[in-house]
Amino acid sequence: MTNKSPIETAEFSVLDFETTGTSPRQSRVIEIGIVHIKNLQITDSYQTFINPGTLIPNYITSLTGITDNDVRNAPFFDEIILELLSFLGNSVIVAHNIPFDYNFLKNEFNRAGVKLPANKTLCTLKLARKLYPDLRSKSLSYLVKHFGIMHKNVHRALGDSMATSKLLIKMIAELQDKQNIKRVDELLAYQTVTPIKKNFKIIKKQLSIDLANTPEHPGVYIFRNSEKKAVYIGKAKILKRRVAGYFSNNATRKQKQIVRNSERLEFIATKSELTALILESELIKKENPPQNRLLKKYPQQYFIKINSTHRYPSVAIASKMDFDGNDYFGPYSNRETSKNLTDILQKSFMLRECSNKKLAAKKKCYLYDIKRCLAPCIFPENFMYKSELDAVYSFLSGNNDYVIKKLLGKMKIYAKEKRFENAAQIRNIINRILEQLNRTAIISEPINKANLLIRIDGEYNFDFLLLINGRLLIKDFQGEHGNLFEESINNYYNNSSEINENITEKDLGRIKITLGWLLNNKNKTKIFYLKDYSSAEVFFATVGL
Repeated sequence: MTNKSPIETAEFSVLDFETTGTSPRQSRVIEIGIVHIKNLQITDSYQTFINPGTLIPNYITSLTGITDNDVRNAPFFDEIILELLSFLGNSVIVAHNIPFDYNFLKNEFNRAGVKLPANKTLCTLKLARKLYPDLRSKSLSYLVKHFGIMHKNVHRALGDSMATSKLLIKMIAELQDKQNIKRVDELLAYQTVTPIKKNFKIIKKQLSIDLANTPEHPGVYIFRNSEKKAVYIGKAKILKRRVAGYFSNNATRKQKQIVRNSERLEFIATKSELTALILESELIKKENPPQNRLLKKYPQQYFIKINSTHRYPSVAIASKMDFDGNDYFGPYSNRETSKNLTDILQKSFMLRECSNKKLAAKKKCYLYDIKRCLAPCIFPENFMYKSELDAVYSFLSGNNDYVIKKLLGKMKIYAKEKRFENAAQIRNIINRILEQLNRTAIISEPINKANLLIRIDGEYNFDFLLLINGRLLIKDFQGEHGNLFEESINNYYNNSSEINENITEKDLGRIKITLGWLLNNKNKTKIFYLKDYSSAEVFFATVGL
């Protein structure tokens, strides 16, 4: 039997347990009753007492009539597992309030050290809530009385499972007639549909099936109309939870409109929220759904820009990065952090701070006099400028020892010369550097030149992103060339990769989204720099690829 099987030929096993209590972990099963249904007819039944290995509480005996004497010589649960599995087969397991009985079944299997088969489950209580919303109660006793169903041996496993079986057959007949439900997957989906307000259009059958099959994974969901065109594309940390909101009583006006205009719901699971964000952005640009009117706003990012296209580079704050030949360190989460860092750089190193126009005028400024600039305006052949620039790169890459030692030396000289005001200024700079250590950039190489792998600890699996030669590649990503990810790493170690001169808007978009996400999710990521490993084999083994 498959999910697409017609209900008429499907097999159901209607289950009921009597137990020593209500906790599946602490209580034990004392009686099993199962009724087998095929072709919408009751065809067989199974009943047995179970020895729980413990005394039955008095209140359970009062409720069920089952005594310690009844179960004393009964088999233990692990002794009847094989015949139980044989009776269940691959049928749909049914119960009234399935979580209760199924959790007891699962825990008894776990105690016996046997894996419970992954049979589909169906809950008649959930079906009743959807089919009979106006009934005062949805309990088994109320329903069988309301519909005139004979219920013998109340609070006994076989008696309750027999009554539930008759109720199930009646419900299926109504669903076939009123909801045009014909297949097993449609029946299973119906039980999961959230009740919707009367003034909201009834959910379409195929949408309810798609909703039931939505996984509890990160990913992208796509609502499509009857012409298979995208109505709306969204992303989610947990697809099932996010999509269910569109069908709830609290759905927004826009969500209700999206559901009304849709016939199908598609989903693409990803390994992390970040790759879901990237996929969402690329699919929206590709399909241009009418309901995705506004572009996503990502966190503002700030960078330290080194104007490396100039003979004498300078340092500045940038609110965006580009592949324009300059080098960008970052991102930083706010302007204040990047401003403080720029100020530290200017007071700790001797790079120019003047504009290109003033530099071309070839006149020194006061910064040279106070020893804060090497004055390339009047000393164009000063080779120390390159050395000072290298020190800036080293500092921005996280190597702070050199500059702190250099500043401490200066402070001692000023103190010895009794230039206490200057010494205090240096001390303040050192303190700011130390305060800044926990606000460093996420990536310790210029982003435009970085060759690194980002490993994201997803809820279900690792996600791997490769930033290499200006391109961001994602392992096992939708539409990505199969071996490009591994090939790019191998090319790097074979010294055959070159800087990509054809960076596209797609590459820039991926990098922007990734940097924005990393700002708020540092604790979920680990970064590996390719330069730190001697070969592709060592790199693959280290990162877990």
